[in-house]
Amino acid sequence: MPAYHSTFLAEDSQDRVIGNLSLLPIHTKYRGPAYEPSESTDGSNYDIIDEILDLFRANSFFKNFEIKGNADRLLIYGILFISDCLNKLNKFTNYKEAVRVLNNLSLDNFSLPGDIGFPLNSLYLPPKTKNEQDLLRSYLQQFRQELSDRLLKRIYKDDENVPSKYWMGFQKRRFMNKSL
Repeated sequence: MPAYHSTFLAEDSQDRVIGNLSLLPIHTKYRGPAYEPSESTDGSNYDIIDEILDLFRANSFFKNFEIKGNADRLLIYGILFISDCLNKLNKFTNYKEAVRVLNNLSLDNFSLPGDIGFPLNSLYLPPKTKNEQDLLRSYLQQFRQELSDRLLKRIYKDDENVPSKYWMGFQKRRFMNKSL
């Protein structure tokens, strides 16, 4: 059975790509360069972050992933970031403590494609200029903040004192045997 790919592959336009990573629109409350997606015909607010959260558990079982476009690279980055988030939490972490931990993780200094510490340099092209590097860093920071916020809302949906065992069961899973 093949891994699930992004439904946003059709939206890969060359004007919002840095290296070979698409800067897709997201619904967010955090400041940054990401733009709001245009309203869909059915009125849904589905964006790449919702897709990453929906596909995380299914895709985390796969060791191989065929990249079909630039949106898949953002999907991979998001899945690996969720894995890091889950590894920072434990089954005794309450919601307030989890918010603090994941906010620190989101705002922490992180490697970009082309940096020495970036684990997926073979899959991602580095930014060409310093301006592209700054734009990518601010986009990924905004992306990480929104992703961790929505992840926490799903993990603590039922009880604010205990994370969902259905999410925490994926702490040890390593998508593509990689981690950020």
